[in-house]
Amino acid sequence: MSEEKIKIGITHGDINGIGYEVIIKALIDPRILELCIPIVYGSPKVAAYHRKALNIDNFSFNTINSIEEASEKRANIINCVDEEIRVELGRSTPSAGESAFLALEAAFKDLRDGKIDAVVTGPINKYNIQSKNFPFSGHTEYLQAFFDVDEALMLMVSNLLKVGVVAGHIPVSQLSAYITKERILAKLRVLNQSLKEDFGIRKPRIAVLSLNPHAGDNGVIGNEEIDTIIPALDQAKSENILALGPYPSDGFFGSGSFTKFDAILAMYHDQGLIPFKTLVPDEGVNFTAGLPIIRTSPAHGTAYEIVGKDEAHFGSFLNALYLACDIHKNRKIYQSINKNPLPAGLPDELLGAKDA
Repeated sequence: MSEEKIKIGITHGDINGIGYEVIIKALIDPRILELCIPIVYGSPKVAAYHRKALNIDNFSFNTINSIEEASEKRANIINCVDEEIRVELGRSTPSAGESAFLALEAAFKDLRDGKIDAVVTGPINKYNIQSKNFPFSGHTEYLQAFFDVDEALMLMVSNLLKVGVVAGHIPVSQLSAYITKERILAKLRVLNQSLKEDFGIRKPRIAVLSLNPHAGDNGVIGNEEIDTIIPALDQAKSENILALGPYPSDGFFGSGSFTKFDAILAMYHDQGLIPFKTLVPDEGVNFTAGLPIIRTSPAHGTAYEIVGKDEAHFGSFLNALYLACDIHKNRKIYQSINKNPLPAGLPDELLGAKDA
């Protein structure tokens, strides 16, 4: 097996959702095999079921028992679930949640052990995957615990904009108490480092959004900006993090100001993800920043309502695959540069600057 070609693990997600449809549609193009060695953690039986439901007869997986058997010339699949697993298209079932977890566990163990280089996760159902092994509100929280890191960041990525959130899967009723100066700073540090290491941006410019309408109007509509967000920005500035704001989200996105920044830090989930998914509905990628490993995912859910109808767009999954490969390469470049830094005083064009 080639040492140069990146090995990408792919978890099948909820077996009753569109995971297999977007995976198969993306991997049908043989040019993908020039980029990486794809290895699906899932079920050959379930994959065949979805292929039949979608009338896809020009594609098949290479079934393997271990990573060492993976072929460079085929899309591979390794079984992680009970052979008697039952597919019920468009339905949330306990067995679908269990099979999603088993694929996650297998893939991230192999990633942790260095057997693969990155993982692209298929969409899960956050309800049916709940168990004693997965008491988390999503992939981000699971991965933070699995790899034992203090802070991770859900970062939505596209060519147009990148959006991270301070409060991810947090109920709206808890937002004000949850968003503290320390949490904002922690997310800014992760975001700033990720932009440098994972995206090759030498001097990142980060926009920070307000929590209240009109950024609180000097305390008329709330004090979180004065008491929490601005002090966090001042501290970030002292750490040489170029984070500006707080900006009211409506005017910030409505005016196109987001195009002037390398990334945006939103205070909460919908504040950042609604504009992101509106602007890039079928191509965005969910990347977990702050981890020692690489994990990306399509920026959509299980879409039970269209399963088996050949209606799922696979652009987001394909971009997740591309981004995983790009970040793997960028991290190698970053590590090489920091191990052997260039002499000070060289012009920006020789330093590979990507400043906004």
